[in-house]
Amino acid sequence: MDGDTLSRVFRDESGRALATVARMVGDLSLAEDAVQDAFAEAIRSWPDSGLPRNPGAWITTVARNRALDRLRRESLRGDKEHDAARLVPPPDLEEVWPVRDDQLRLMFTCCHPALSPESQVALTLRLVAGLRPAEIARLLLAPEPTVSQRLTRAKSKIRTAGIPFRVPPDHLLPERTPQVLACIYLVFTEGYSATAGDTAIRDELCDEALRLGRLLCELMPDEGEAWALMALMLFHDSRRAQRTDDAGDLVSLEDQDRRRWDRTKIAEGVVCLRAARRRGGGPYGAQAAIASAHATAPNWAATDWDAVVAGYDELGTYGDSPAVRLNRAVAVGFRDGPDAGLAELDALAGNPRLARTHTLHATRADLLRRAGRTAESTVEYRAAIGLAANEPTRRFLARRLAEVDPANSAS
Repeated sequence: MDGDTLSRVFRDESGRALATVARMVGDLSLAEDAVQDAFAEAIRSWPDSGLPRNPGAWITTVARNRALDRLRRESLRGDKEHDAARLVPPPDLEEVWPVRDDQLRLMFTCCHPALSPESQVALTLRLVAGLRPAEIARLLLAPEPTVSQRLTRAKSKIRTAGIPFRVPPDHLLPERTPQVLACIYLVFTEGYSATAGDTAIRDELCDEALRLGRLLCELMPDEGEAWALMALMLFHDSRRAQRTDDAGDLVSLEDQDRRRWDRTKIAEGVVCLRAARRRGGGPYGAQAAIASAHATAPNWAATDWDAVVAGYDELGTYGDSPAVRLNRAVAVGFRDGPDAGLAELDALAGNPRLARTHTLHATRADLLRRAGRTAESTVEYRAAIGLAANEPTRRFLARRLAEVDPANSAS
């Protein structure tokens, strides 16, 4: 039993096991500890006994038993009535809503309005997607200690406030839907473009986000933004296999072989976008329209940059975001020329959220490269490489640096 297999099982199954055990015992911290214990037992026993036929079921069963054993021990030491009652889920936690899915239930619990929006997102990324605090911090552009504190406080509040582990009834769904949508998309984003690590793509997170997105559309068929998010993810995911080459290096959208994009997913995305438009607009609808312009263009030169810029203009009406303005600058650069895009970027210089990432420097570097300003481009590529935490991204930027300044090819 090699370490890669155990790592894959952990990535694939930890979120599901945690969601199921948390529902049963009503305690996130206890469920987390129990799942960790189960994986520790797997590390000890699987090399000799072999990989179980259903690793996920094995982990969930062991974790459930560990959690229940701990509750029984605690019930003997004090507060017997309270702890013993937790051994059996109370009747009001029985699932009675349309979707029977523990992870979706856990996601709605994490997005309870009693928690701050920042805590909702961080908790969902930790418990549903299985991201580590350092990964969440990079994704949210926040310091890691801040993220860790949010996680601790949120789990404590869920326990002390007795927030139930369930998908809420229909009349309570709207107040949690925006955060649930945001969390699903963040899971997909981390999978599609990993913020750190040795691989550019985390397939298990992409697949999980798509699964949760479909479940949300099933749960809320009249919610236009759920359909729009599904369309957005499908358009992006249609080219997942083309984002890297055989060596695992990133391939730019401009250079991808569009003949090998997944046309089935693009067609499904078009259907979902139409469903979204029939139900009203929203920020995910604007993003899906942008993604559609890329996914349906027969080649790079045929990209409708007017539609892309218009999509970012619409997206900007839903809130001022430095990431949206950065991407709009890129689109303007392709529509009106790189100097026009650079002028748009000037307004973002010194933005504290973008300063923590490589994206602003990388974007400036690319536009400067296209404008023929190689000396300035070299400086920006070096800065971007210094900030990039994902190894394939660093290699991609290093290749670009070597293109503008061959003397840096070994850097």
